Amino acid sequence: MISAVVVWEVAIKRRLGKLDAPDNLLGQLERAGVDILPITARHADRVGKLPLHHRDPFDRLLIAQAEIEGLSLITADGRLSRYGIKIVW
Repeated sequence: MISAVVVWEVAIKRRLGKLDAPDNLLGQLERAGVDILPITARHADRVGKLPLHHRDPFDRLLIAQAEIEGLSLITADGRLSRYGIKIVW
């Protein structure tokens, strides 16, 4: 499962020239059968209640989604473990 947040962040970074990623990433993920986790109002609301251990808005939304949905987060950013969610990497 991949969060819509990831697709959003990749699209922005790709457009800014900060990331080399396919312009049809979403189509490739869909064709591969990857489930996309949508962003909900509950996820957005939770972001505002998280401690400020980390300020990146994309990461904070991923943390909120992992917490609410009971999911693990794949990341190399060790700072995110301060939120008490399961980190894989």
